[in-house]
Amino acid sequence: MAFYSKTELQELGFRTVGHNVLISDKASIYGASRIDIGDNSRIDDFCVLSAGEEGIEIGRNVHVAVFCSLIGQAKIILDDYSGISSKVAVYSSNDDYSGNFMTNPTVPSEYTNVTCKPVRVGKHVVVGAGSVILPGTNLNDGCAVGSLSLISKDCEAGYIYIGNPAKKLKKRSDKLFELERILMNSVV
Repeated sequence: MAFYSKTELQELGFRTVGHNVLISDKASIYGASRIDIGDNSRIDDFCVLSAGEEGIEIGRNVHVAVFCSLIGQAKIILDDYSGISSKVAVYSSNDDYSGNFMTNPTVPSEYTNVTCKPVRVGKHVVVGAGSVILPGTNLNDGCAVGSLSLISKDCEAGYIYIGNPAKKLKKRSDKLFELERILMNSVV
């Protein structure tokens, strides 16, 4: 995997880029001036980041695996230590499929009814491969989402969710927060 150099990252025009950021040179970036990326974060091959008006905020130590997409007009936040596995799609905008409106971005907005709501993937959240996260959802700190799940509602902090639509399965260990404290104390 080849990553952009520090100079190339600056030339892409991100709003902010932290230290030790790795972005594959095969990733597609749209609206870079509305994207913030924190220290030690990594974005792998064939990802699409398309920042709308409200932008995308990627925290520290975040991993975005291959073939992921972050798309929409409203804000998308991937908080510190979160990770999204391959082929996860995060949408902060969504067309109206009722048939009462036209769909797709080639149609003038007066003929569409696009929903735009922010999405937050909280601290220490992990999202399994192939999952879809819809507009207006909040994956609260420490929750986990199993592969191939559909997130259409908020997920409670510290729980594991699975399915389509996703349902709460069981409590997740809180030890990861203790490990974060130990890691932060060991960093000089």
